[in-house]
Amino acid sequence: MRITRYTTELTDDKITSVVKENSSNYEISNLNCPENIVRMMNDVFHAGRKAEEYVWLIAANTKMKPIGLFELTHGSVNASQLGSREVFVRLCLLGASSFVVVHNHPSGDSSPSIDDNATTKRLKSAADIMGIPLVDHIIIGDSAFYSYAEHNFS
Repeated sequence: MRITRYTTELTDDKITSVVKENSSNYEISNLNCPENIVRMMNDVFHAGRKAEEYVWLIAANTKMKPIGLFELTHGSVNASQLGSREVFVRLCLLGASSFVVVHNHPSGDSSPSIDDNATTKRLKSAADIMGIPLVDHIIIGDSAFYSYAEHNFS
């Protein structure tokens, strides 16, 4: 599977555009389960070892094949601000059909916080309106993870 990392930049006319950072091959053939996503995030981004909280976006096609990955935010030891606009700008620019949000907890505890629950609910509502399904929101800790999809978020 090919993993392509993107960022966004403004054009001279101040229009947001997608810029390819890099691409690499990765041995997992699909990201159809949380375990595969967590493995890839730890292998590619070292998500479980970050000292501050990061949030990543995986834009995918209808078969959950990633078409692009973004680092959305980089926060403090226990927080990172995530806006819905920033998620959907990137998804629309890539023509994504679905997406997954992943973030780490530097504390090592993958249990969701009140803010994590509120963010997931907000993203799910926006995803329903936009018609781009939120497949999962995954929190990575030291040796465990929490998958909202596995806990039937709605």
